[in-house]
Amino acid sequence: YSRELELKTTLRELIVYIIFLFTLCLVAFGMVSTKMFHLNAVMSRLFLEESSDEGINFNSIRNVDDFWKFAEGPLLDGLSWDKWYGNVTSDLQENRSHIYYENLLLGVAQVRQLKVHNKTCSSYPRFQNFTKDCYPSYRYNAEDKSDFGLKNGSEWKYTSATSLSPWYWGEVGFYRSGGFIFTLLKSKEKSREKLEFLRKNGWLTRGTRVVFIDFSTYNANLNLFCIIRLVVEFPATGGVLTSSRIYSVKLLRYVSFYDYFLASCEIAFCVFIITFIIQELIEIKNLKMEYFKSVWNWLDLLLVAVSILAIGFNIYRTMAVFLLMENLLSPENVYPDFYFLAFWQILHDNMIAICVFFAFMKIFKFVNFNKTMTQLSSTLSRCASNICGFAVMFFIIFFAYAVFGYLVFGPHVEDFSTFPNCIFSQFRILLGDFNFLTIEVNRILGPLYFISFVFFVFFILVNMFLAIINDTYTEVKADFAEIPSQEIHIKDLVRQ
Repeated sequence: YSRELELKTTLRELIVYIIFLFTLCLVAFGMVSTKMFHLNAVMSRLFLEESSDEGINFNSIRNVDDFWKFAEGPLLDGLSWDKWYGNVTSDLQENRSHIYYENLLLGVAQVRQLKVHNKTCSSYPRFQNFTKDCYPSYRYNAEDKSDFGLKNGSEWKYTSATSLSPWYWGEVGFYRSGGFIFTLLKSKEKSREKLEFLRKNGWLTRGTRVVFIDFSTYNANLNLFCIIRLVVEFPATGGVLTSSRIYSVKLLRYVSFYDYFLASCEIAFCVFIITFIIQELIEIKNLKMEYFKSVWNWLDLLLVAVSILAIGFNIYRTMAVFLLMENLLSPENVYPDFYFLAFWQILHDNMIAICVFFAFMKIFKFVNFNKTMTQLSSTLSRCASNICGFAVMFFIIFFAYAVFGYLVFGPHVEDFSTFPNCIFSQFRILLGDFNFLTIEVNRILGPLYFISFVFFVFFILVNMFLAIINDTYTEVKADFAEIPSQEIHIKDLVRQ
């Protein structure tokens, strides 16, 4: 009878939890759609792949001259759409740019650069006589904020940013907000004249370490904002590294009836989380320290914590949109900083994604009444100590190979250029997704590294891991065979 009562209680909790999970999925999938992917793809093709008459596009920028050719060519061509369908200019479209006819350019684009001071890097004493100038890699304490060039405009004077503005993690640096800023104009020809003026007066210098090109569009057909950031880094090594961030986000959340339905789901989600918090507090009060000995209780706490973060991000983003939207859209000749709002929207989406992941993992807690799931959980718990001991041995060897690969192939092979890249590359080797020819830069150590790694890690260690699990599962299955079956028909319980 106690077993039947326990299963009935578990089934009731499972039904309630499935309703919560369904509500959470509605909230999560209500924020994303395939339309966002298509909008990102369209903008990516236009601003990253379109080439100038000289064959220069964003991805092919290799030096300062290429940057100016891209800015005065494909960038302005992509931003300035002054014609409507049939090559006709209408009064509605006057002084406005509709990229691909459907995406309204909000305000104007902004170009921003960060610089470093001269002679702030360390060099060998004997070479100081040969190098009069020395510009280091970008770092906060080496940033140059002094006026330069003509010193008569914002593009020549440093502009500070608000403390809440997010920093940018680039390919070779972590860049702060602010910098030397100028905006393009509504007129394509005037923008080209401004870019040409800055190019001739040396706006980009040896101290320039990164240039950001930011602009935003709005598609009324989809109610989506597309926030685009093109990043051109000028590392201390010379040359250029390009990267981009294109975010399609739904900042105006509550427009249609479906949006208001999703709003009700968000309210229901908050009610569920409040209920879960009360339940966990009651359990902690009753069980005290025994509560923290269960893995499922830790998962419950983690799910509640991530959910609270997601709710907090959503509230902050909603308030920021409500307070800033009108001010961002009112001046037509000023750059509207929608990147700040998109940043918080992406954080919220990421928290919801993590929350959904942990919520699905919690389903295992309710299906343990099934014999197969009980055997699985028993196998994992029984072999946990053996797996931990094996993991120590595995990662000692794994990281030894990672360090070896980084030191030998790092300067020549992109997959080994950083230590994290080495770790990911070795996992790819285990999965068979690896180009062996890349490590043939060292004809002796390259094949030796690859063959020995596959032999020791793949053939020996991975198979030892599988053997531990298989051996434990065999023991658990034999133990369960000796226990008389006390399973109750689940269909009868669900019917009750």
